[in-house]
Amino acid sequence: MFDSPTLPATRRRFVQGLAVSGAVAGVSPALLAGPAAAATAELRGTEFDLEIAELPVNFTGKRRIATAVNGAVPAPVLRLREGDTVTLRVRNRLKEMSSIHWHGVILPAEMDGVPGISFPGIAPGETFTYRFELRQAGTYWYHAHTLAEQTGLYGAIIVEPRAPTGPAPDRDYAILLSDWSDEPPLQIFTNLKKLSSYYNFAQPTAGDFLKDVGKLGFGEALARRRMWNRSRMNPTDYSDVSAATYTYLMNGTPPAGNWTAIAAPGERVRLRFVGAGTATFFDVRLPGVPLTVVSTDGQPVEPVTVEEFRIGPGETYDVEFVMPEGARTIFAQSIDRTGFARGVIAPAPGMTAPTPALDARTWLDPVDMMGAMAAMGGEHAGHGMADTTPKARHARTEYGANTDMRVDYPRTNLDDPGAGLRERSWRVLTLADLRTPGGDPDPREPEREIELHLTGNMERFIWTLDGIKLNDSRPLHFKPNARLRIVLVNDTMMAHPMHLHGMWSDVEGPDGAFQVRKHTVVVQPAQRISFRVTADAMGRWAFHCHLLYHMAAGMFREVVVA
Repeated sequence: MFDSPTLPATRRRFVQGLAVSGAVAGVSPALLAGPAAAATAELRGTEFDLEIAELPVNFTGKRRIATAVNGAVPAPVLRLREGDTVTLRVRNRLKEMSSIHWHGVILPAEMDGVPGISFPGIAPGETFTYRFELRQAGTYWYHAHTLAEQTGLYGAIIVEPRAPTGPAPDRDYAILLSDWSDEPPLQIFTNLKKLSSYYNFAQPTAGDFLKDVGKLGFGEALARRRMWNRSRMNPTDYSDVSAATYTYLMNGTPPAGNWTAIAAPGERVRLRFVGAGTATFFDVRLPGVPLTVVSTDGQPVEPVTVEEFRIGPGETYDVEFVMPEGARTIFAQSIDRTGFARGVIAPAPGMTAPTPALDARTWLDPVDMMGAMAAMGGEHAGHGMADTTPKARHARTEYGANTDMRVDYPRTNLDDPGAGLRERSWRVLTLADLRTPGGDPDPREPEREIELHLTGNMERFIWTLDGIKLNDSRPLHFKPNARLRIVLVNDTMMAHPMHLHGMWSDVEGPDGAFQVRKHTVVVQPAQRISFRVTADAMGRWAFHCHLLYHMAAGMFREVVVA
């Protein structure tokens, strides 16, 4: 399924790693409750010994096998210090190849941890030593670059600044949001290949149509249904995988486990959120508590206060607030509104707080299918673009069986919180709100522009770039130290968190001016986003969608800086 006899050996190794690492979830489980109730372990220093091994867990009432680091899911938090050189000896106790990727950390290519791209992977019983200097501060994370990411191999990294940048918070917690399934990840992928809507139980029904008639009138309800039917698209296609198989976890704890952080009233709290979901965007809020966003993807931003934010797989957000009286719920519902992760922050252990009801799932808007074409005069016009939007350039490779949709006039605005959040009565974070202090880190004008379209055939669960899967692609070549512009056009109706390894992505606004530094850039449906890259990292790198099963299906490119 993943292999090809014509695929070069190194990339074939990467794709095989995705497949074989899912096998661990099928091992017969031992009698042991899951680690969900335990406090997240934390390691400090410059030398670490990490062991990847199987761990029996029980998150759902069924005993299964997870992939743990040092006996913990999630893996221990690594607290490091900017400027230090760290050594991490990783031993693989699994029966198949594994790896660890240090997400967002700037390091040499051979330390990046992507099997088949930067190294061969860690064979069973072998130890690989990672060694690199920490050239940045902030919140990052580490995870398997195989399907073992789905089975628990992920943890937070906190890099403390060499010199203090301001008063330290009274309380400081890392919060990993993830999705767990009792099904082996390879089975999930197989199910999606058989039927892309396998886990979507919110398909439009006759009852929905009658409700629309009562609310909109027969003519408008019929026109709405006709538009979606003619497009052969699914208006509820937010996520590939839902709570039909997923249990959503907060620091390895299911909702009923009441994961708890401690803070006294009046204390200043920093929560470091990590989007560790393999296929899930989370919408995060602490009801009634304003959150000041101070960092994204480890990089400081000009503080902006909101009441809710959406976090995609691969992203990190640091938020601060002053602890109010009593316990407060930390609520993170999945973008498809089928489930949620939750915990509390409270003055003492054992306290709880009301949990909000899940939002009703709304349909995607026309702007999520047609981009600026829909925004020019239709519903949610403010979330699209003016009619100055240029027509997209589609590669010849987009016209084939791998692509079932193309957007001719993508929207370019960044002030849209996304489908499901547009009608909020409170302020929700948007990409337009995020600004890196101090201006463009590299003010050179880009000398080259590369445009890539995020493409797919959703019915066949094929995900590609420019209509080409990884197996059939050629690497992108960057000239050393060049300043480049990468343009991403999303020709699909799903959001894609795009992660370029080894180099920063300096996101531009619609006017081309620098806005914010990221390592994972979420491109919304029918949207065009550009970012600048300084190709200052020699070697071979990965560039891919951070939705695990999209990456496995082919939305991936190798980048070579040489």
